[in-house]
Amino acid sequence: MEFASIMHIITRAIEAVGVAVIVVGIAVAGIRYLTAPRSLSSYGELRAGMGRAILLGLELMVAGDIINTVAVEPSLDSVVVLAIIVVIRTFLSLSLEVEISGRWPWQGRPGEQSLHHGKTGQDTGPTSPS
Repeated sequence: MEFASIMHIITRAIEAVGVAVIVVGIAVAGIRYLTAPRSLSSYGELRAGMGRAILLGLELMVAGDIINTVAVEPSLDSVVVLAIIVVIRTFLSLSLEVEISGRWPWQGRPGEQSLHHGKTGQDTGPTSPS
């Protein structure tokens, strides 16, 4: 078996795992929703669980597409198709992330340590030693 054939099988396996992650993740989120006591946050938790499953599945599918383009079909046409797929999936991922968390991915969570603005994600100025 030649290298391209092996890589093709690997990429298809990665993509199949991505689809399985989406299906299983949505099923798990649905089961949790159906078995959990009803509250105002139940529906939000369902959507968040489904969104996380879709995000992870999309990441795996993009990885499979990248491997396929680089290792199996390295042509200009396949690179253009990959670029379009990555742009679309990146937009979907960004949209889902905003939908799940309610903020842009580069905005830290309240109280989360930030690399740019001290401990809380806000610039509080210089601190005095205690």
